[in-house]
Amino acid sequence: MNKIDIQNLHLIFGPKKKKAMQMLQAGKSKEEILRETDCTIAVKNANFQIKEGEIFVLMGLSGSGKSTLLRCLNRLINPTSGKILCNGQDIASLNEEELLKVRRKEFAMVFQNFGLLPHRTVVDNIAFGLELQGVDKAERHRIALESMEVVGLKGYEHKMCNELSGGMQQRVGLARALANDPEVLLMDEAFSALDPLIRVQMQDELLELQSKLKKTIVFITHDLSEAIKLGDRIAIMKDGEIVQIGTSEDILTSPANDYVERFVEHVDRGSIVTAESVMINKPLVARIYKEGTEVIIRKMKEKSISTIPAIDNDGILIGELRLRDLINLRRQGIHTAVDILSSDYHSVTPDTVLEDILPIVTKTNTPIWVVDEHRKFHGKIPLSSLIEELTGKDNEEIDEIIKNAKEL
Repeated sequence: MNKIDIQNLHLIFGPKKKKAMQMLQAGKSKEEILRETDCTIAVKNANFQIKEGEIFVLMGLSGSGKSTLLRCLNRLINPTSGKILCNGQDIASLNEEELLKVRRKEFAMVFQNFGLLPHRTVVDNIAFGLELQGVDKAERHRIALESMEVVGLKGYEHKMCNELSGGMQQRVGLARALANDPEVLLMDEAFSALDPLIRVQMQDELLELQSKLKKTIVFITHDLSEAIKLGDRIAIMKDGEIVQIGTSEDILTSPANDYVERFVEHVDRGSIVTAESVMINKPLVARIYKEGTEVIIRKMKEKSISTIPAIDNDGILIGELRLRDLINLRRQGIHTAVDILSSDYHSVTPDTVLEDILPIVTKTNTPIWVVDEHRKFHGKIPLSSLIEELTGKDNEEIDEIIKNAKEL
């Protein structure tokens, strides 16, 4: 179910927005529009959905428009045109009173610079939003203490914020956002100002928190590693435009253009890409209870393969067969291959990452089979596909690598 639906969203800064929009629709470039109208295209025709309960990451380099787009979602910046639907309600069309209600109930924001009130204690900072809503002191104090415990701040309620470390201050900001029990949490470069070790810790804590609270989170970052770690899906922006949306694996294995490809070229693919992305779907199989030795041998010779997975009538992997064993069986006049099924094979599930598959490769010279949790057969991973994905080598180079490995 979609929580937020962005439709044809544009944001233009400058004195001649109408003319700039006409030029944009006519296909003019950002540079041409800026030169002729003195207008900047900050967000260009954004169309995407954010699912309920997911962490959706908007990422891009500085100036790509990611933070500007985020601020359009709760109308800290008013878009020039388009729709921002949250639970089916168009945020872009609300008047000030309606917008205030939505901000209080549906959205909360966590900023990079914490945005804390230095003259207030931790608990009073967390309760501040509730105070603005008119919640009585005892109740907002109770809620604030609950939020503090959720983010690991119990015992710090009477501390002043300037007495806390950066990571602790960011926890205060997060607790303040959660105190309103928002449906959507907007996090703008929330961990960027933190030291690297604290940043990693906060990422881990956010994931743990999300596993319990299941909030819809829109997270802004310029750091691809952070986006990959946190995001259920990632939207990559360039010059105000979304150039690709997908899971980290989608973006790594099928980059939309050269810009995205350059963005991801130094990522450790082995820890992200899964068996499902590199396997061969529907490879040749032996239907062990329906096909005899002659049929299986002929199928294997036609495809020049020496090992074949064997499945039962329900598609469950029950072993593998080797061509040499089948030929020996045929010489003996035996027409069923059940008795020579080998259980000495290796299999993984579709979501197994490549770095966990590599150790298996060193133990076998046959393909690795892919099965689901019920052992139903899905495909196979040839050694060549694994090397290609991890190294980016072409087929000729891969053949040479495999040849050298066999000689060793």
